[in-house]
Amino acid sequence: MPRYKLVIEYDGTPFFGWQFQAHGPTVQQALEDAIARFSGESVRIQGAGRTDTGVHATHQVAHVDLSRDWREDTVRDAVNAHLRPHPVAILSAAKVPEDFNARTSAVKRHYLYRIVTRRAPLTLERDHAWLVKWAVDAELMHDAAQALVGRHDFTTFRAAECQANSPVKTLERLDVERIGDEIRVFASARSFLHHQVRSIVGSLQLVGSRRWSKAELADALAARDRSRCGPLAPPGGLYLIGVDYPAQSTASSTDATA
Repeated sequence: MPRYKLVIEYDGTPFFGWQFQAHGPTVQQALEDAIARFSGESVRIQGAGRTDTGVHATHQVAHVDLSRDWREDTVRDAVNAHLRPHPVAILSAAKVPEDFNARTSAVKRHYLYRIVTRRAPLTLERDHAWLVKWAVDAELMHDAAQALVGRHDFTTFRAAECQANSPVKTLERLDVERIGDEIRVFASARSFLHHQVRSIVGSLQLVGSRRWSKAELADALAARDRSRCGPLAPPGGLYLIGVDYPAQSTASSTDATA
């Protein structure tokens, strides 16, 4: 039974997140319905990350098993045809070894958070960035962010309903840059706690707004107390932009024997 790795892009605005649930539309459900209409099979796909309601992706990864050995471009194009009019697209479909798992084989995940600093309301970027109407210093944010890089107990930046076994995570990258009136926050780690990136961004925004100092951010981390976290940044500014895998895990059977 061939296994396919799917790279997926979606606008999360109309969805109740990635993971299937009974009370509203999800990205997973839209994909599974489209695959069923194309292939005639009832399938369950596994995603690399369970993005929340309103969160977007430019590079989500999932895998699916199909009983027929379809051409990769056929899988991509046929599923896309059946996804209309949902704002979801398969960017690529590739055959991978049976032991490839989109979630457990991943070695790093990359997120982007977008803040737009201007007085005027967002139009084209509405629900796709966080509008902050006052001055925010991206350099202060970046400098303070480095205190969070590394292996720490991130309880302060963890949602109360987070189901992770441990609050200890290794944050490999946390960079902040400004391009015009947009501030971009890049975060990379093997895995993240529920709401971790949005919680960190909300707290960094306090630093950039000169309401917190770098030391106060570090103190909030050390407190390991959710009540010490800054405001939770809105979901619309968050994007899953990449998932990394070991080269051998995604090599096709042909590649593996070459």
